[in-house]
Amino acid sequence: MKGGGWLSRDVPGVKPFLSISCSMVSFTMMLPGACLLFALAVCEPGPLTDVLVDRYFIPSQCSREVQSGDSIRYHYNGTFADGKKFDSSYDHNNTFNVQVGKGRLIPGMDKAILGMCVNERRRIVIPPHLGYGSQGVENVIPPDTTLYFDVILHDIWNHDDKVQMKTVYKPTACKRTVQNTDYVRYHYNGTLLNGTLFDSSHNRMRTYNTYIGIGKLIKGMDEGLLGMCVGERRIITIPPFLAYGEAGYGNYSRNNTYDTYIGMGFVIPGVDQGLLGACLGERRRVIIPPHLAYGEDGVANTIPASAVLIFDVHIIDFHNPKDKVEIQSYFKPDACKEMSQINDYVTYHYTASLLDGTQLYTSYDFDVPPTLILGSSKTIAGLNQGLLGMCVGEKRILTIPPHLGHGEKGAGNVPGSAVMQFNVELLKMKPGVPEGYLFIWNDKAPAKLHEELDINQDGEIIFEEFSSYIMTQVDQGKGRLSPTDDPVKLIKDMFGNQDRNHDGKITPDELKLKTDEDNEQLVKDEL
Repeated sequence: MKGGGWLSRDVPGVKPFLSISCSMVSFTMMLPGACLLFALAVCEPGPLTDVLVDRYFIPSQCSREVQSGDSIRYHYNGTFADGKKFDSSYDHNNTFNVQVGKGRLIPGMDKAILGMCVNERRRIVIPPHLGYGSQGVENVIPPDTTLYFDVILHDIWNHDDKVQMKTVYKPTACKRTVQNTDYVRYHYNGTLLNGTLFDSSHNRMRTYNTYIGIGKLIKGMDEGLLGMCVGERRIITIPPFLAYGEAGYGNYSRNNTYDTYIGMGFVIPGVDQGLLGACLGERRRVIIPPHLAYGEDGVANTIPASAVLIFDVHIIDFHNPKDKVEIQSYFKPDACKEMSQINDYVTYHYTASLLDGTQLYTSYDFDVPPTLILGSSKTIAGLNQGLLGMCVGEKRILTIPPHLGHGEKGAGNVPGSAVMQFNVELLKMKPGVPEGYLFIWNDKAPAKLHEELDINQDGEIIFEEFSSYIMTQVDQGKGRLSPTDDPVKLIKDMFGNQDRNHDGKITPDELKLKTDEDNEQLVKDEL
């Protein structure tokens, strides 16, 4: 495949996109892909004739938009209508890099990406004739499949680009400017177009010292420094072919977040004040005077005395330790007579992501959907709570704070202290039993249980008597077995638990209800 992703056009015979205009669909509610794209599809009464685009996040500043012929870098998640993922750039640990309008993308994506800004997020629906058509992609995309993409743009450039220089400060007195072969000392902050810092001389507490125009710097920086005065400040924008090219440089990866509490003394007072009122995804520059930072003493070898500090901050997510699971039901069947409750055995699908849209994992990657006993300790508390009160067929968005998720340490791909979002659908449910139980009565247990189990009244209960009695209780609706395992195996385990001396018989002294055993253990623990 071209470019290393399923967005490239590898399948011959795909029809070009139709020149039918489609009005932009906007939503005030930001939901993960499956939810919102469901809503988008509803807007079309029949088969889609053109791409649908939801610009669900547009940055406040947009100096450049994608045009045909531009080269771009972007991340994407690609799913089917049911939310099942077929590909994601995040799984490849790299952005998808491609030139627009040159036939290297499927026609629908070539069209849907136009006009996009750096840091903009779009949800895109592409009908089959603008995707992979009637052929599909073997073992990946079935024929005549509508595709759903969630995209964030990271970079735009063009082979015609030149180095852009913007002077933000220039001294009034400038007797000499930088020329080729001059030796210069300068400070810099290096960022990507999306604002991500990749390097800074300030972090090393020393200037960068070099010669100009003799090949010591990347070509774009050689050009961008020419003509500068001592004390001048510039913003220099360099296209990749005048920087580090297609190979890049170093081992840059997504920076770790800084996780902390606000207003509790964990950060300097200026940061406490500067972050108040910030929104999810917001970027701020916070300027902090020394009396709200590190004061007259500073920090040895790091922060000078009485220094004003400037922080560029990007809010990834936030929560409060008092937060509960936020539940948003976006589809509920008209017929909803039974709702899930504690101890029910449920089958469900889910897609888990971070609040910035980064997908973590999904049940659609597996052949069989997961099952769970609600209230079980085998899953995070937030998911247990979020699945309660659901109808079969209902779909929800669950926003789970970290203290009800994977906590401060995280787990697997989940970062520490991360707020998670689950897109869930309840597929099946059965009445279950409490954790640790194999069978329960729907009402009270018989007062003379041993006598009822002892069918031939010989004072001992053999397995055949025990099994016949339990199955009769289940058939008559008087009790139920755990739905998590085979009934025969469960009954064998129950019999084995009661046959304390393993002689194949249960005597009155051996027979004991689990509730009685639990109460006895509680008394022992208290004593």
